[in-house]
Amino acid sequence: MTNNWVDIKNADLIIVQGGNPAEAHPVGFRWAIEAKKNGAKIIVVDPRFNRTASVADIHAPIRSGSDIAFLMGVIRYLLETNQIQHEYVKHYTNASFLVNEGFKFEDGLFSGYDAEKRRYDTSSWNYQFDENGNAKRDMTLQDPRCVINVLKEHVSRYTPEMVERITGVKQKLFLQICEEIGKTSAPNKTMTHLYALGFTEHTIGTQNIRSMAMIQLLLGNMGMPGGGINALRGHSNVQGTTDMGLLPTSLPGYMRLPNDKDTSYDQYINAITPKDIVPGQINYYRNTSKFFVSMMKTFYGDNATKENSWGFDFLPKTDRVYDPITHVKLMNDGQLHGWILQGFNVLNSLPNKNKTLAGMSKLKYLIVMDPLQTESSEFWKNFGESNDVNPSEIQTEVFRLPTTCFAEEDGSISNSGRWAQWHWKGCDQPGEALPDVDILSMIREEMHELYKKEGGRGIESFEAMTWNYAQPHSPSAEELAKELNGYALDDLYDPNGNLMYKKGQLLNGFAHLRDDGTTTSGNWLYVGQWTEKGNQTANRDNSDPSGLGCTLGWGFAWPANRRVLYSRASLDINGNPWDKNRQLIKWNGKNWNWHDVADYGTQPPGSDAGPFIMSAEGVGRLFAVDKIANGPVPEHYEPIESPIDTNPLHPNVVSDPTVRIYKEDREFIGSNKEFPFVATTYRLTEHFHSWTAQSAINIIAQPQQFVEIGEKLAAEKGIQKGDMVKITSKRGYIKAVAVVTKRLKDLEIDGKTVHHVGIPIHWNMKALNGKGNRGFSTNTLTPSWGEANTQTPEYKTFLVNIEKAEA
Repeated sequence: MTNNWVDIKNADLIIVQGGNPAEAHPVGFRWAIEAKKNGAKIIVVDPRFNRTASVADIHAPIRSGSDIAFLMGVIRYLLETNQIQHEYVKHYTNASFLVNEGFKFEDGLFSGYDAEKRRYDTSSWNYQFDENGNAKRDMTLQDPRCVINVLKEHVSRYTPEMVERITGVKQKLFLQICEEIGKTSAPNKTMTHLYALGFTEHTIGTQNIRSMAMIQLLLGNMGMPGGGINALRGHSNVQGTTDMGLLPTSLPGYMRLPNDKDTSYDQYINAITPKDIVPGQINYYRNTSKFFVSMMKTFYGDNATKENSWGFDFLPKTDRVYDPITHVKLMNDGQLHGWILQGFNVLNSLPNKNKTLAGMSKLKYLIVMDPLQTESSEFWKNFGESNDVNPSEIQTEVFRLPTTCFAEEDGSISNSGRWAQWHWKGCDQPGEALPDVDILSMIREEMHELYKKEGGRGIESFEAMTWNYAQPHSPSAEELAKELNGYALDDLYDPNGNLMYKKGQLLNGFAHLRDDGTTTSGNWLYVGQWTEKGNQTANRDNSDPSGLGCTLGWGFAWPANRRVLYSRASLDINGNPWDKNRQLIKWNGKNWNWHDVADYGTQPPGSDAGPFIMSAEGVGRLFAVDKIANGPVPEHYEPIESPIDTNPLHPNVVSDPTVRIYKEDREFIGSNKEFPFVATTYRLTEHFHSWTAQSAINIIAQPQQFVEIGEKLAAEKGIQKGDMVKITSKRGYIKAVAVVTKRLKDLEIDGKTVHHVGIPIHWNMKALNGKGNRGFSTNTLTPSWGEANTQTPEYKTFLVNIEKAEA
């Protein structure tokens, strides 16, 4: 989230597209209802009339997988009708930057495409530069190569007629929504966007999010209370998971893990540190070396020195993306022999369950760390039709290590709003269960003993690691939280010679990190969470002087306890608020801190420094010059499994040409001839993934697996409410009870009637005491191709057939 849950109450308009917070985030959704009480409108764009839509002012049924066409149509409307925040766009976005003359977009492809490698050479996706290496700009916005003009040309194809043709949203309804969105271009109006996995779990997921971010920049809603882009994280600590670098090629604090092309520390730091391209910008990522070296001092302590490049060679180097889909491929190819699953029920969570099952069956060993018995720990059992295997043919040795759940240990949880909040242990864990950190620590101890006895690859980096805990086999949550925060390793002085920290003191903020080996921090984003004043994540003061829900005394929000990111953009160049009733920061003669912690530094009003301090340009990007693999501006591409046989915008390039599809997965691509209906997946309030099968009250609330189909489709297939049906994709089938509903409507797409099938994701082959709500894994149906930037599978749109099941 750029903002936070409470801040949603400040919005004048709430767009929910790619999520269903009333159902999946019912506690947080109270703030959307507060906004509605204050006069805000809620618009839901979703294939299904869901619980969020039931309290919305407008619901637009849309074909799953077509969001970019809708959003590019919105951008076209805003530009055509001149409903943008002009001063904001001119000064706070890259609208005025001149695009490289070599950049072009033709017939569905951006410049630089390599068909053999299925990826782009992105060198032409850049600005024009002067002789000093600075990006060229035209502040009059007249040059045809200005980003704003390149964008206008790009979106010109997304007329209301084309939007309806691709998405199924009727033109009248689309224009009604555009009109409501356009109203928030007024400086005293804001729109916020709420999304979740409905945006990310597509082959164009990253571009879905970028599309809405671009709209928010054009409207001047980024940095504003009641504005921003707010990602709704599904589980209580999934935000903390990504923060801490548990993505395949990520380090803590969203730094990139070195790859095998990064031959030295200097080369790596140079590659990941953005260069100044506009004079006078803050470009805060120029401090990347301080984040990295402080992290390496945390990892390796005295073994990370300037002489050995801060232990750079101790870090693993990636030669490919090791995401879970790749893990399954390597298992099936006989190249991965052991797997540790920590809090991850892969058999239910990964796509193409049968492929995952086949791969797990080839492992030598599987370690499962989880408080519950999961399907993944018993994948080798025969559960009948939902998991019809022969256990005698599966030789994988499974070790089940019971862990604690959140209520059985101290620690912090980071929520969607970036708030780290401490929780205290409520009770002891049962039986032989142990905290995850204890289990991992004991595995480390045993591995260390084996290394000492037998040697082996990786011993140098393994033994270089610090493990300075009071009880090495059981690090405490307090020790870990302080380690993440970071310490001074020496007396630290400011540029004027004043003592800032004594050796051994906890740091107050990431601005004090250094790259000379005198500071530590396990994650630069979390510096300040535990200082000499104590545990800041345990703060529980909910006072709100701003009246805008900015409670700096409650918990700790990364970074720097900041509640709204890019808040300098909520003021004009001279420091005057766009809306005096939404002011969180103001100039006090030294900095911009007021109700919130500003993210702008000490530049006074009138400074040339832009508010988007993490980009080298200082502005928000309507044209992305790096970090995006499949285009500097979003483009509609059909899902890999499309219900139509073309892309109305460019028939020669139907789907995203950069999508990663492994060779063996191409045989699992279904056609709309055999599988004519669009399936999409979602959650239910009454369910909570694998927890459901272990909780009697959840089983009572939703006792039997079901799928939703529209009345028209049910009539065509002769299916009545309560019938058992079989849903089949190219990858397998499930069976469930049919719920015939008005919530799903047929849509007209490119002259063809398209039906959706709605499939909740919570049922599985196990259940409490072997009874209750046993069923099939929805991911038996879902496909294994990955989005080009994140490798997220396309869970939200794929093709199926549905028919009555035989009795």
